[in-house]
Amino acid sequence: MGHELNGKTFNFHPVRPRANPYRVLILIALVLGAVWLLTQAQRGAIPSPFQSTPTATRMPQSYILEAETYFNSGKLDDPLSENDAVGAYRRALLIDPTNAQVWAALARIQIYSSTLVSTDQQRYQRMQEALASIQRGLELAPDDSTVLAISALVYDWNASSTLISADQSEEYLVRAEAAANRAYLLDPQNTLALAFYAEVLLDQMKLDQALQYAEEAVTKDPGVMDTHRVYATVLESIGLYNDAILEYKRAVEITPNLTFLYLRIGLIYRHLQVYDTALDYFDQAAKINERLGIKDPLPYIAIAKVYTQQGYAQTAALNAEKALLFNPADSDTYGQLGMIYAAARNYESSLPALRCALEGCTAEENTTLQEVAEKFAFQDETARQLYDEGFTFSIPPLPLTNLTVAYYYIRYGSMLQYLHEPENGYCQHSLELMATLRAAFPDDPILIQNIEINEEACRDMLTP
Repeated sequence: MGHELNGKTFNFHPVRPRANPYRVLILIALVLGAVWLLTQAQRGAIPSPFQSTPTATRMPQSYILEAETYFNSGKLDDPLSENDAVGAYRRALLIDPTNAQVWAALARIQIYSSTLVSTDQQRYQRMQEALASIQRGLELAPDDSTVLAISALVYDWNASSTLISADQSEEYLVRAEAAANRAYLLDPQNTLALAFYAEVLLDQMKLDQALQYAEEAVTKDPGVMDTHRVYATVLESIGLYNDAILEYKRAVEITPNLTFLYLRIGLIYRHLQVYDTALDYFDQAAKINERLGIKDPLPYIAIAKVYTQQGYAQTAALNAEKALLFNPADSDTYGQLGMIYAAARNYESSLPALRCALEGCTAEENTTLQEVAEKFAFQDETARQLYDEGFTFSIPPLPLTNLTVAYYYIRYGSMLQYLHEPENGYCQHSLELMATLRAAFPDDPILIQNIEINEEACRDMLTP
């Protein structure tokens, strides 16, 4: 039968073994376990073994390193992208919102990025964002020396805003001094505490102490940009311009892509009337922004002012118009452009630009942007895009908060007076503006003198 007999009974039907109670218990346990696992998997309590592995989450430290890289590259806060230092720090805080050091680092970047905006309101908003960040850091680590040092920086810069009261400014300075002092007491080797303390003392007009602390900070830690920047600021404030330039240049050597340092150097050279060197530093700032893809109007406005001082009105206007293309919704840029047009005796172009800056204008009324975009449409991509897509920017009026805007009013009033005709009522409007200016700055003798010149000219024109 094809089966080998081995002395055991061979049968065509299997022999049923006797039941084993232990085996039965094991089988029941396995069945019950399988049912439980299936139920838990259906509820989501246990992931399926066939479910795909979730994407790995980045660690906060990687975002911190990314933020530092952006800072060193000069990309502090790009309004057109989240790929900047501020954005990277914010992403780190989404993962670890209790990291006081990151809140402080974010606040420092926000303070420095306030140098890259052109109006008081924008600067104030940026510095208030920094204040909110550092206050969160202080809540988390009230005795951290570095957090306290950066809080001194934040309070000090906020104290300089023209949009706050004198009492508020004094309160911020008191807080800044207390924070810097405590930071230094907690860690006498913390050079940021020394440097920012020097900056506070400078704003309190304690010049000798400010110079002493700034020198000590830069001597202790010459490898930190902030110590050189503060030392340069102190030297500039006391009129030691050449020494200040050297310190700003040392700061640039450490962080060669921070455009606000180049602008600061250029402004000192412009003040010293070393115009070619000033233009070189402003141009370097513009090229850094171009390389980073940042459309910042400030270097072009600075270049335009140099050419204005040199008497090159047309070249000045071209650079100011380039600035407008970069920031077509910014009221202050219209004010700057209007002043440059006026210096070039282009009064017909100056008037609408200053009107948009000081009184606001709708997109339809904004002839300044329309003309500039049309002028550059065939050679500049930004201008061509503006020209092709139409003009949608309504420009809000600048608040009368500082002397820069006040002198926009003076120039606007003189343009109205110059272009006055009996039927347009320009002089009546100029007199109204001068009255507003008197009320805002009653104690500035030079400004009042300019107001009186405008008023007298218009009264003469209105007298029968």
